[in-house]
Amino acid sequence: MADPATVRTDARRHHDPQVRGFASDNYAGAHPEILAAIALANGGHQVAYGEDDYTGHLQRVMHSHFGPTAEAFPVFNGTGANVVALQALTDRWGAVICAESAHINVDEGGAPERMGGLKLLTVPTPDGKLTPELIDRQAYGWDDEHRAMPQVVSITQNTELGTVYTPDEIRAICDHAHERGMKVHLDGARIANAAASLDVPMRTFTNTVGVDVLSFGGTKNGALFGEAVVVLDPDAVRAMKHLRKLSMQLASKMRFVSVQLEALLAKDLWLRNARHANAMAQRLAEGVRAVDGVEILYPVQANAVFARLPHAVSERLQERFRFYFWDETAGDVRWMCSFDTREDDVDAFLQALKEEMAR
Repeated sequence: MADPATVRTDARRHHDPQVRGFASDNYAGAHPEILAAIALANGGHQVAYGEDDYTGHLQRVMHSHFGPTAEAFPVFNGTGANVVALQALTDRWGAVICAESAHINVDEGGAPERMGGLKLLTVPTPDGKLTPELIDRQAYGWDDEHRAMPQVVSITQNTELGTVYTPDEIRAICDHAHERGMKVHLDGARIANAAASLDVPMRTFTNTVGVDVLSFGGTKNGALFGEAVVVLDPDAVRAMKHLRKLSMQLASKMRFVSVQLEALLAKDLWLRNARHANAMAQRLAEGVRAVDGVEILYPVQANAVFARLPHAVSERLQERFRFYFWDETAGDVRWMCSFDTREDDVDAFLQALKEEMAR
């Protein structure tokens, strides 16, 4: 095998690595410790399709965070994790109750419906968070053959609006769902940011309070690619391995997914990255509050800031920094911070915001 230090590459850099925006934490690159872990896992042969040593060790790492019954099934991406998890929790006639703003409803291109064959029963929420009372708006009709049967409650931690469930809030949801014969799925695309915000271990608001299956996110927290479905209650699911393959989420060279999750979770990289992203969002929010004419819409509890400002100002600001409208008609925007967002990035954005608001 050639020495990697002597391998020729004709690749060249096509972007300015000093340019950062506030559009998405998916815009960020991979953390250097993640890239080092991938290089460490390279070389030689390892058994394909998850029978490798790295995927085996990942199970032990997951046990340290989510208990001895947790089992991780690495997948390629978050949509794949959600679709596989929800299929494993439902029958063909099943439905999933979720917030109207949920990622599975708004941002996954219909994948739960088209690929998973699921019916989503959505509920409007003021802050992205479900409650037992809100769940009951859709939790009925189990014996009605004319209606898809509610079998799962899916929540997101932290939510698509940047808010964070407390452990007690999730416990109440799990107790309520289980009493009605339903299971609970947690979309944890930004679970690390939620744990950092609450300053508690991830198990405190997952398996400890009754969550059955977790979609664990790595990409938004510094991984190059890869997430995992983490089964917290083995009795809640069936045929996970088959569903992962059927859903085109079985990686042949799985060691390169697993080693990234191990690098995040074996020590504290996941928490360091999340704390930094959250801190940058707080810095951004504090600066925004000082700008007249800009309104922050939701509590800033993780790494997202939602704001309302004049549409023309946002359009001019977008020429200087990348970010997205959340509700273009209302003038609502979303600003996301990442593990690699710098204080200078935030300060430069705030200065640009002040300048455009003053025009």
